[in-house]
Amino acid sequence: MNKKKGILLLLTSSFCFAVMAASVKSVPHIPLYEKVFFRNLLGIFIMGGFIIKNKKSFKSSNAKLLAMRCIFGVLGVMAYFYSISKLALSDAVLLNKMSPFFVVIFSVLFLKEKINKFQVYAIIIALIGAGFVIKPQFNYTVIPAIIGLLSAILAASSYTIIRHLRLYDSPEVIVFYFSLFSSISMIPFMIAGNFTIPTYKDLLILLLISLSATCAQTFMTNAYRYAPASQLAIYGYANIIFSTIFGIILWSEFPDLLSITGGLLIILGGFINYISTNSKHFKTKK
Repeated sequence: MNKKKGILLLLTSSFCFAVMAASVKSVPHIPLYEKVFFRNLLGIFIMGGFIIKNKKSFKSSNAKLLAMRCIFGVLGVMAYFYSISKLALSDAVLLNKMSPFFVVIFSVLFLKEKINKFQVYAIIIALIGAGFVIKPQFNYTVIPAIIGLLSAILAASSYTIIRHLRLYDSPEVIVFYFSLFSSISMIPFMIAGNFTIPTYKDLLILLLISLSATCAQTFMTNAYRYAPASQLAIYGYANIIFSTIFGIILWSEFPDLLSITGGLLIILGGFINYISTNSKHFKTKK
């Protein structure tokens, strides 16, 4: 395996995800459903073309699991896009980056996987960090942050299902049907009035959302061909850095002290989780 190539690909994926998030935030006048529709539009044709070119089957071996992946996935994207439109870009990305910790929790609850005590510490630290980012208040202003955290829970649910679904279907089939479901499921909402005719500039940005999301998924998938996910996951947090830079440059969104503290705690939790799953010294201490 070529770990350096895997790291480079995952960093590129993180940059593309940051571009996608910044693009979503840059068109606040475009309805949520319309942005979600465009998000996976290119993925339908790219993955579909790949399946046809390689003469693979479109048939799923576990339609029930695939349907669950699609539903949780699209709800996660909707929650994430909503939080991006209401929060500082860095805060929305930080909360969404809680998903790896919820994957660990769900893997224990539903897949009966075992974790070590240091992963438990990592989850606790990350949850405390999320609390700093959310800044709990007893009024409606906390709702976007709660939805941002919900996007991480929904994404983690989807990722957990994928971990089991990969035993039945190929990544291409999974991505194809997720992309297809994401776009088609938005059409009724757009017909009901949640659609704005985009200007040429808007259309370019919507296509950029789709292109950057597709590139991010492709780079991430290929990254894991060169090294195990446990060795690469930590580099996905570069998305936070890229998104923070975009937020500062484009909207003068300078993170406050609480968000910085929360972000550092979430990254620290991710680092502890990374070390505990890759170090033999930690693995022996359960």
